[in-house]
Amino acid sequence: MGRWALHLPDGAGWLHVHDNEGFLDAELLWYGGSVLPVANVYVNDGVLTVTRTSNVVRQRDAQGEPARAHTVTNRLELRRQGNRLVGKGIFPSRNAMGHTVVYFEGDKIPDLPPSPDLSTIDYGDPITLFNGRDLSGWSLINPKHKNGFLVEDGALINNPVQPDGEHHIRYGNLRTDQTFEDFNLKLQVNIPPGNNSGIYLRGIYEIQVLDSYGQPLDSHHMGGLYSRIAPSVAAEKPAGEWQDFDITLYKRHVTVVLNGKTIIDNQPVLGVTGGALTADEFAPGPIYLQGDHGRVLYRDIVLTPILN
Repeated sequence: MGRWALHLPDGAGWLHVHDNEGFLDAELLWYGGSVLPVANVYVNDGVLTVTRTSNVVRQRDAQGEPARAHTVTNRLELRRQGNRLVGKGIFPSRNAMGHTVVYFEGDKIPDLPPSPDLSTIDYGDPITLFNGRDLSGWSLINPKHKNGFLVEDGALINNPVQPDGEHHIRYGNLRTDQTFEDFNLKLQVNIPPGNNSGIYLRGIYEIQVLDSYGQPLDSHHMGGLYSRIAPSVAAEKPAGEWQDFDITLYKRHVTVVLNGKTIIDNQPVLGVTGGALTADEFAPGPIYLQGDHGRVLYRDIVLTPILN
């Protein structure tokens, strides 16, 4: 039982196992995407088995409608060793010939502290993360990916163009060379119609950046902690306008002020989000910006460390 940080090869995951009104239940994050309920979870002979399913269409009829589909089951098998989990993930191959096995370990996540008193914070000196002229202080997380970031008119612009009729280009995410613990982060963002990105706090918690003006409140929409905490009010502006973020991460609690409105108010963060660089919530980490989604502009990026 409890929340577990999953240390995956070149990535991070999260597992929550709990009693749900009399039956064993779980939610899982595996590398990217959202935290989702599992298909099933059970224990047998000291092994915790967790399954997730997906529907794969194999054939379509003349009208393009699904004619035959398979329910593909991915399986995790985990054993507990003290406060650690040792496990493997078993994933059927797309062509149904064999499977891939991923070995990983997990650590029990300590309970969250009570909501901290933000009025007691001691701040250090502000750090300007973007100088408005070039990419000094920033690097691609994976240097093998293409860099879609450039600087124009004092703005940091991500422009991941995909040429028509050519192979898909894998654009990289951009991170600060510096790492940080708790902090306040202020920046401005401009989202053209239909685009999205993400601001990762300490490289593990994504604040969503999305053209979601006029849409219902959702943890996947502008200013939400992706798939974990939905904004309490809609504060985003229409696409193409500059918007102001004021984000505080302190003792595993997050506060997000968007365009002057508090949309997440000192809420506990239960674990990492999809795309996290690591499952370790207690190590310093960078600010990183998603670069493989769409055209988004950033400017006036200033981080103020928290000293206590």
